[in-house]
Amino acid sequence: MSLLKNIVHNWKLDYNHRQKEKRFTDGIRHLPQVLTPLLPITGDTVHFKHTGHAGDVIYSIPAMKALAKGRKINLYFELHQPNRDFTKQMKHPNGNVMLNEKSVSMFAPLIAQQPDFHFFGAWNGEAIHYDLTAFRAFPFDYRMYSIARWYFLTFAVTADLGAPWLQIQPDLRFSDKIVLARSSRYHTPGISYSFLSKYANLVFVGVPDEYEAMKKELPHLVYQPVSNFAELAAIIAGSKFFIGNQSFPFSLAEALKVPRILEVYYQCPNVIPEGPGAYDFCYQLQFEKIVSDLHNRM
Repeated sequence: MSLLKNIVHNWKLDYNHRQKEKRFTDGIRHLPQVLTPLLPITGDTVHFKHTGHAGDVIYSIPAMKALAKGRKINLYFELHQPNRDFTKQMKHPNGNVMLNEKSVSMFAPLIAQQPDFHFFGAWNGEAIHYDLTAFRAFPFDYRMYSIARWYFLTFAVTADLGAPWLQIQPDLRFSDKIVLARSSRYHTPGISYSFLSKYANLVFVGVPDEYEAMKKELPHLVYQPVSNFAELAAIIAGSKFFIGNQSFPFSLAEALKVPRILEVYYQCPNVIPEGPGAYDFCYQLQFEKIVSDLHNRM
């Protein structure tokens, strides 16, 4: 590198660093109050509100439990809030909103099976103690770190993310199946799933157009529709192991701590598998080795 190019390169690095530092410093001057409840907690339930996305909700559960301190949880969804995280090219099942009425109906059977929860439903102005979407008011780069830990940074709590935080009765019909999910978002360049064609019993969970895209690489792939997220969680929990990218089904696999493999998106690595059975990849040969090792040992 010539002397001039080296000077320009170093100037750009320094400028970008100073700009990011300024945005962060400016952002922390007017932060919402989050370290104490919005209202006094007088009963045996703590009320939470979330705006979405669905995966964010799953990753917020450890923080909810930490904030509840043994009390039961009432969780409300604030619906029809605009989708702020995806480009126009990124398709999402909820379109241009993060949570809607269908989100409530899909979540309800899953939340009903969680012993820490007392109530779940759409928010209609009920008094709340914690707004979980408050993390978005803090000047962090949310393309990085760990979604679950965003809530820890915001509310000054912690939890063991290596332990399960969801429970479900596994669907044992899938005990010999490799279950896959790959959203149309967060594809790592150079990754192909076609090598999985040498493995039997491949099952896809997700929306139909995602299945059709994957079936082009894996013609013998079987589609498994679900009517709610409890069914989806049971299939993932009952599988031989699960493969997914940074989308909602992987959040369930992570919360359940099933053997799981994550496709890491290098531009937005904000899903961090933790605990037993957690694997991740962003290179093809490593992906193939992990699948082979996991398949042969199980």
